Amino acid sequence: MSFLFGKADSSALRSGSDMATQNNIQIRTPEEAVARIAYLASDVIVSVQPSLGQDSAFSSHLKRYAARKDQGLVARTEDSVPEIQSIRYNNDPLLSVYAPIRSGRLTTVITTSTILLPSIAHLYKLANYPVVIHVSLYPAHFPDYSAITAIRNSGWTFIQSESLQEAQDMAMTAHALAVRSGKGVIHFFDPSSCSHDKPIAAEDAVSFRELLNLDDVRRYQASSISESGIYADDGRVAVASDRPERRPSAAGNGLTDSTILGAASKVSSSEGSEKSSQQSNFSAPPSVSSATTVEAAPALVTSEDIYKYVTAIWAQLKATTSRSYNAFEWSGPTTAEKAIFVFGSDAGLFAEALDAAKPDDIYAKAGLITVRLYRPWLGSKLVEAIPKSVKRIAVLEQISRKTTKWGPLLIDVLTSVKSGFGGVETVVGHQLGYITPDTIHQALRGIFQNLASEKPLQNLEVGKTSGPRDVKSLRLEQPKLETAYTKILDQLFGNRVYIANALNSNNAGISPTIAASPEFGFGSLLARKEHRQRFVKQVKQAASTGSFVTESPINWLAKWAASAEDAQKAGEIADDVIARLETDGSSIARELLSSKGLFRKESLWLVGSDAWAYDLGNSGVHHVLASGENVNMLIIDSTPYSERTAADAERRKKDIGLYAMNFGNAYVASTAVYSSYTQVLQAMLEADQFNGPSVVLAYLPYFGEQDSPLTVLQETKKAVDLGYWPLYRWNPEKENKGEPNFSLDSERVKNELKEFLARDNKLTQLMRREPKFAASLSQDFGTEVRAQQKRKARDAYNQLLEGLFGAPLTILFASDNGNAQSLAKRLGTRGRARGLKTIVMAMEDYPVEDLPKEENIVFITSTAGQGEFPQNGKPFWDAIKDNTDLDLASVNYSVFGLGDKHYWPRKEDRIYYNKPAKDLDRLLANFGGKRLAEVGLGDDQDPDGYQTGYTLWEPQIWQALGVANVEGLPEEPPPLTNEDIKLASNYLRGTILEGLKDTSTGAISASDQQLTKFHGTYMQDDRDVRDERKAQGLEPAYSFMIRCRLPGGVSTPQQWIQMDDISTSLGNETMKLTTRQTFQFHGVVKGKLKPAMQAINRALMTTIAACGDVNRNVMCSSLPTQSQYHKQVWACSKKISDHLLPSTTAYHEIWLTDDNNEKTQVAGNAVQDFEPLYGPTYLPRKFKITIAIPPHNDTDVYAHDIGLIAIKGEDGQLEGFNVLAGGGMGATHNNKKTYPQTGRMMGFVKADEIHIACEKIMLVQRDHGDRKNRKHARLKYTIDDMGVDVFRSKVEALWGKTFEPERPFHFKSNVDTFGWQKDETGMNHFTFFIENGRIENTADFQMKTGLREIAKVHKGEFRLTGNQHLILSNVADEDLPRMKELLKKYKLDNVQFSGLRLSSSACVAFPTCGLAMAESERYLPQLITKLEGCLEENGLGKESIVMRMTGCPNGCARPWLAEVAFVGKAYGAYNMYLGGGYHGQRLNKLYRASIKEDEILAIMKPLLKRYALEREEGEHFGDFCIRAGIIAATKGGQDFHENTGEEELDDE
Repeated sequence: MSFLFGKADSSALRSGSDMATQNNIQIRTPEEAVARIAYLASDVIVSVQPSLGQDSAFSSHLKRYAARKDQGLVARTEDSVPEIQSIRYNNDPLLSVYAPIRSGRLTTVITTSTILLPSIAHLYKLANYPVVIHVSLYPAHFPDYSAITAIRNSGWTFIQSESLQEAQDMAMTAHALAVRSGKGVIHFFDPSSCSHDKPIAAEDAVSFRELLNLDDVRRYQASSISESGIYADDGRVAVASDRPERRPSAAGNGLTDSTILGAASKVSSSEGSEKSSQQSNFSAPPSVSSATTVEAAPALVTSEDIYKYVTAIWAQLKATTSRSYNAFEWSGPTTAEKAIFVFGSDAGLFAEALDAAKPDDIYAKAGLITVRLYRPWLGSKLVEAIPKSVKRIAVLEQISRKTTKWGPLLIDVLTSVKSGFGGVETVVGHQLGYITPDTIHQALRGIFQNLASEKPLQNLEVGKTSGPRDVKSLRLEQPKLETAYTKILDQLFGNRVYIANALNSNNAGISPTIAASPEFGFGSLLARKEHRQRFVKQVKQAASTGSFVTESPINWLAKWAASAEDAQKAGEIADDVIARLETDGSSIARELLSSKGLFRKESLWLVGSDAWAYDLGNSGVHHVLASGENVNMLIIDSTPYSERTAADAERRKKDIGLYAMNFGNAYVASTAVYSSYTQVLQAMLEADQFNGPSVVLAYLPYFGEQDSPLTVLQETKKAVDLGYWPLYRWNPEKENKGEPNFSLDSERVKNELKEFLARDNKLTQLMRREPKFAASLSQDFGTEVRAQQKRKARDAYNQLLEGLFGAPLTILFASDNGNAQSLAKRLGTRGRARGLKTIVMAMEDYPVEDLPKEENIVFITSTAGQGEFPQNGKPFWDAIKDNTDLDLASVNYSVFGLGDKHYWPRKEDRIYYNKPAKDLDRLLANFGGKRLAEVGLGDDQDPDGYQTGYTLWEPQIWQALGVANVEGLPEEPPPLTNEDIKLASNYLRGTILEGLKDTSTGAISASDQQLTKFHGTYMQDDRDVRDERKAQGLEPAYSFMIRCRLPGGVSTPQQWIQMDDISTSLGNETMKLTTRQTFQFHGVVKGKLKPAMQAINRALMTTIAACGDVNRNVMCSSLPTQSQYHKQVWACSKKISDHLLPSTTAYHEIWLTDDNNEKTQVAGNAVQDFEPLYGPTYLPRKFKITIAIPPHNDTDVYAHDIGLIAIKGEDGQLEGFNVLAGGGMGATHNNKKTYPQTGRMMGFVKADEIHIACEKIMLVQRDHGDRKNRKHARLKYTIDDMGVDVFRSKVEALWGKTFEPERPFHFKSNVDTFGWQKDETGMNHFTFFIENGRIENTADFQMKTGLREIAKVHKGEFRLTGNQHLILSNVADEDLPRMKELLKKYKLDNVQFSGLRLSSSACVAFPTCGLAMAESERYLPQLITKLEGCLEENGLGKESIVMRMTGCPNGCARPWLAEVAFVGKAYGAYNMYLGGGYHGQRLNKLYRASIKEDEILAIMKPLLKRYALEREEGEHFGDFCIRAGIIAATKGGQDFHENTGEEELDDE
């Protein structure tokens, strides 16, 4: 872009110039800044102007650039100059966007806000294209932000700028974001707010090109959308990118800017071809030929995707400009208790006033909030931006034409802070008027006085109600109650709207009641139409015979008369006609001007209430519909959803929408302003354009005039979400265009509406065009039809069973994940095998009236939501729960429930555990039913999950029915176990290869999921989006975790770079340093799994046996201060690891051959694999080995199946190892048969024999471990069951040798030592603090980049520690300055953290771990932050206290050995453990169960203070807790559940 903008008179600039010339350019207005960016980033620019002869503030710049033939960055024209289309503001500008954007041309619109509301229909359809609209808010000096809020739900992304520099940066952001997301972006700003800004430099061309990502641009330009009508929905959706975000490339390639940009803007056809062959985010609908291909649906772009993209863009901006941007900007002290949220043009003025506040001002120390990313509205980011100290917020909205009682921003803020975790207690809305520097302090005083009052007033006006010409003084007053929908009519149609039955109309001699009726209004509108028809006739007559002073009016009047009935054309010509008549001044001109409002075709409306839906008023509605006249009816329904039944109890309320649709000639829409404002606008526009009667049903529920916005919002959401008030639009004219008449704008519809659609024979068409709606329709089609289907199915099955002789047994299930259904079907099969006449069906399919006639009936139900029935059980439960007539005295029944205790960890919530089953059992007993067996409860937390409880319950059913001892029952195959899977896997092959090739799903089979663990990878899904995807009917967002096998955690710099590359190109751009001292990658999708495995092996690493029932990665102390000794010990870890590797060749066959390799196994297809150590079923459970080098137990040597303590001989060399066996961390909540355990001493083994000793211990576990119960399969249980001496003797017998007596040793700690250290050879080592092992880049901390840059020049090695940190090892003195320089540059030299933070550790947990019950890695840093103030107050800031957190009790972060630990029990709830040994030698013990953050802080803060005051010299926190009697010491695993601080109850 360096040659793009220079001095206007410099012809040299047309062919190119250098960056220096560009740097001299000064940008003075936001319109110029925006125009430059749009010119660079567009193929087509739609420039909206007041008229073709009058430039806008943007268009003059655009025309200048185009006249000079300045080249753009992306334009694919011959000369790289974008096409500029100048269009009048009232000539439907967005209509010009469809053709270019659908043909792959990036299109930008530059306009004022006046076009937005009339273009609402286009906005909906263009939202899923990368269109950018730059909006200058209108009117100037005092703009109306309602133009933005009114379209906020149209599906676009909205970004706001508030200064000249921000206008430039947000313009670049908008274009980059549109390309990355594939969705439309609206960038809006108030030019007057920048009027006093100093000029800024032009944008940096190279940085902007990098920001745009030309590869993505070319991909879109290579695509196109198949031909369709402009108004047809082509089905395009924006999908989330699978490609990683691009990082800025290194500068300094020596090319001039003109060369760079010339190459960028003229990409060769071969490159375009190559790029277009890659997978595109901007895909058109599939062709007919691909209709038979089954492919996984790509993920739609979500709000979180938009946030991810925009923050990545802002991170790139910050890297090049040092300017930071956030979704919400906070300005002010972090201790502020009050704040204002400004959505208007005076934010800068407010900020200056707050900064200049005097100490005694009421608004001193207050904060200011502004929004940058307005849509999607990310409430959680707002809560994060607001300091927790803020209690009260005043929301100031500059909405001149406010159409709801409460402003849209007030509702956004209120909803966000009420659902977030902040401390905001009060939110007060204000209408922001015109403010000047002279009145700003007075305005602030009024705002904060109101905010501080006990009952602040809502909707106060602040400032003048009009712009600079309004000289009225500042006043604060409360506005009257507004009628939302009529204000929207005024907003949309302005002086063109005519409401015939408005309550304030002057109708002489007519009572207000009659004047408001539909009959009177209809008559009034007919009279109005006749009046205009007479006017049109008068105009035609004047044009032909009238006497005008000038000739000009005649031609214009004739032109107008020809288009008089076309509202748009008549309106476009009206101003010109009126201007000519005013100039003419003749008597006939004056006569026509007396009715000049009629030159515009009016939008005629009747406005009524839901009273019209009852019989009295319905006759009037009928007259309007039957007339076929072009009249619009707006009918407002204010009945709250909660009162709908009572409201309709005595008189039936007619559905006017269905009534109108049955006429077939009417446009009908159902809207709700507090659900979708944008849909209201679209409906009203479509109603106005429809040539015939229109009915717009409008929902505005309230109990009273003073209802809070939250109440109205909640009532609206309930009504819409539950189908009581569906949002839809019905347009009979669409059928002529080959489009469906019906458009559903909400997810659910009521049965009556479904029945109408079926009767109208539109169901088939609708199901074909709208698959999502089709699924909803086909699932439940009308109450009566459903009942008939139930009856028919039941009767048919009864006839089928008549020939059988056994007792009848009906089995009903309610299932949300398939488990209850599977159990019911299996129970039915077993019943039939016993001679019973069984029937199995879902509860919702069962005719409830048959219940008293049953002889034997069994219910199996799972638990959903807050202890609720699953969806297919609710109709049955609703039918019987309040029934008073059921008599079940002759019915035998039983109920089995499936639940999970971990969801209800708190005592007060335990009632929800298996609540549906327990409620149903109690209710059936109350109806007189006799129990076949007591209610059975299955718990996912039991050793075998729900099967544990079910195994006890089912035999009681057979016993009660007298069929318990039936002979000759067919044998059922036992459930498939892990042992079966391993045995049948063909030495870990299974069907992994076939699963990888299956592109119909992102998952692999359940059996293969078990087998891939042996290969070093777990299948996971993103739990952050699991519920959302489930709601959309999509499968979970499956991906894979890959873990490397890296003995001793030693990596070369080249390997580090290769791992970094893998995480960036194939993973989620982060790396995890695990507590097993290795690399772990997350977010690897199935299609990238094999390339990732191959890349890891090319780095001379492997993943085999990093997981699974084998010996896993062997750990070793990092010990930077004794490098020679470390090398000897590390060699032993490598030797053990290699010795215990599986021998199968499956790993190489599956992962390390390409897809075309026909290589067969040994001897053709016959498998000859042999596992000399493991055998075909490998080990009963995972097996872990670690080595610690005293005095540092930094690998938690007591926590592993084998723990080796290195013993140094008198000569300073490695002599051998003390061997511990039987440590392990896994446990299960509420199951005391499971527990963590520390290793037991076996004795001493010399170094050269240690790998053999480890082998023999592993083989005894192989042969004697529990293979029936995986929760009892670890070596710790084998030793506890045998006894230490017996186990030792078995190892020695297999080995043929005996353990020597243990050698003395001493541990000092199990944490890392941070910073620089020097070893015995003079080499330098630096230990980085990597919080919880996560290597990533953030806007503030480029950790990943910094470590990569260090790896490029490092000559030594990297050592991963068992505490998830990293050591830069073996740095020579001559390389030290360079390394320190890099550390400082990337902020990696900072180890000045609290001792608690430095000693902390956490597992991954959410969002990827499928076992997680609570947050861990993402939450522990926040918790520590909240404790650090207390630590500093009590002089414990640098005190090392070992704190660990895990999301579940499986113990990946080894929490059971921490001095204080938090183990996830449910989302937001943790079990707290105290008393672990600082050296990792002693287990901790449960102190409190199921506590949340407030309770954690309430316990920890006094405890830390007590520790600071009462501790003895050198006493560690865990030891203090035991000595002070706070918790009892745990002597071993079998003592773990004894003498706890609080009992962890199994149930209520």
